[in-house]
Amino acid sequence: MSEKYTIARLTKDKVHFEILVKPQKALSYRNGKLSAISSVLITDQIFSDANKGKKVSEEQMLTAFETIDPHKIADVILKKGTLQLTTEQRRKMVDDKRKQIIDFISRQAVDPKTSLPHPPLRIENAMEQIRYIIDPYKPLEEQARDIVKLLRPILPLKIEQISVSVTIPVQYAARAYGTIKTFGELRSEEWRADGSWCGIIDLSAGAYSSFLTKLGNITKGNGETKIIK
Repeated sequence: MSEKYTIARLTKDKVHFEILVKPQKALSYRNGKLSAISSVLITDQIFSDANKGKKVSEEQMLTAFETIDPHKIADVILKKGTLQLTTEQRRKMVDDKRKQIIDFISRQAVDPKTSLPHPPLRIENAMEQIRYIIDPYKPLEEQARDIVKLLRPILPLKIEQISVSVTIPVQYAARAYGTIKTFGELRSEEWRADGSWCGIIDLSAGAYSSFLTKLGNITKGNGETKIIK
């Protein structure tokens, strides 16, 4: 694989469909950050084996995609198939995923002895000891749960859920509502006749401090919170 191009592929009915694409633009297109498929493709050809230059037939394209339009086929391949990453792309995706996992664990887990979250740097240093291989495609939460299990022998961690009752005055309710929902799952909620909002949210104990800070900034300290569980 060249750094100038890479391969995206999709297998349908045991037939391989491959396209040659520009690495960064292909990744941007796949992530919805680029809309022009023509700027992604090295060539409009659809291959069965791009490395050997073997092309698929029009009949195979019609059977699999109901079209022979290479741009429509390439769109499906990029969105639903697999994209080979360059070394640099994969390294960046792994680094980004690692940072997300560290942030997630820092927000979601606490030290059972103090009920306080561990600083991100402490989690990062502990992760270096377990040598967990980050998968850039595997869901963040799934990898975080696996890592927490591996970290526990060297770093005490507990993901504890709490329920918090929240009341927001009318002048801050609309803005605060969107922020509240990002921290956990709303168990109940009510918009009162005066426009104020109240509800109960389930969230991780490790995220509670950040929750209070965000809510305090939005409501200028006028919101009410109480841990009820």
